[in-house]
Amino acid sequence: MLLKHLHLFAPEAVKGPVLDLACGEGHNALFLAGRGFPVILWDISRDALSKARGLAKGLGVDAEFARVDLEQDGVNPLPPDTYGTILVFRYLHRPLIPCIKKGLKDGGLIFYETFTIEQPPFGKPRNPDFLLMPGELHGWFQDWEIIHSFEGILENPKRAVAQIVCRKPESVRTGYM
Repeated sequence: MLLKHLHLFAPEAVKGPVLDLACGEGHNALFLAGRGFPVILWDISRDALSKARGLAKGLGVDAEFARVDLEQDGVNPLPPDTYGTILVFRYLHRPLIPCIKKGLKDGGLIFYETFTIEQPPFGKPRNPDFLLMPGELHGWFQDWEIIHSFEGILENPKRAVAQIVCRKPESVRTGYM
């Protein structure tokens, strides 16, 4: 999805750092770091962050890393109006959605892809708490500029996902947690 929409990352269009939430080994953010964008990688796993640091070193790219618990009740870990782009891949914690929306600067981009309720026949995850309902991802961002939206089955490996790429409107003003 990043490759298909790489044109959105024109230097003048990205108005702040790229934040990769629940980054795992950091492949998505480090791909962008390799193209000169400032990236911040957050994950709760020390092992994943250690692997991401090693990958960044091997690629010769700069990145910021932080161990962050994104699932603390009543806590918004994202400072408001800070990020030019937020990446979320293979992660779902519904209470974080308003925080993500507030953390983006006006005109900022979100790239979100995660599994849907159709995923269990293809493997993990199987817990419905971590699976999107039909139209759920699109619904969260329906009042934003939708650049790309997909929901269905992808191959290699076979998986059921929803994807969205969208831009936060300049006029959206929300209260902060």
